[in-house]
Amino acid sequence: MIIDILIILAIIFVALVVVVALQPSEFRIARSGSISASPAVVFAQVNDLPKWKAWSPWAKLDPTAKETFDGPPAGTGASMAWAGNNKVGEGRMTITESRPSDLIRFRLDFVKPFVGTHIAEFTFRLEGNQTVVTWSMSGKNNFIGKAFGLLMGCDKMIGGQFEKGLIDLKLVAEAETTK
Repeated sequence: MIIDILIILAIIFVALVVVVALQPSEFRIARSGSISASPAVVFAQVNDLPKWKAWSPWAKLDPTAKETFDGPPAGTGASMAWAGNNKVGEGRMTITESRPSDLIRFRLDFVKPFVGTHIAEFTFRLEGNQTVVTWSMSGKNNFIGKAFGLLMGCDKMIGGQFEKGLIDLKLVAEAETTK
């Protein structure tokens, strides 16, 4: 009886390992939103890292998180490190490419709760009298990342935070336009 239970548990464990191992190694999460402001106005909110406090969804999850800035305040080379509660973790983001009103690319180095390096991008496209902003993150998952993705639904979880951030970015950029 005990041997039968152990064999069944071993089969379940092996099946779970196989399912996790077969998950894609690469991922991409993206969300878009329309903002009634010029690409230049929206770009300025994202390109200037200290301005993130006004619209970043993670700033709201831990308003007491410690942030430090290195390099220029905006554009290529600008960097922000953060250390906060278990909802925001610890890491650093650095702007690696900044093309005015077009694209901002970041390198994200996460330290806690999981170690990892990913790429995030914001693209800005004028469509009529609105700017369509797309916020994306891509990277590679190791075995633990694949398992976490199966259990937590990373696209929904991170995508939901991107959606909140885009809504707040819209509010900030549109308020800037009416000044």
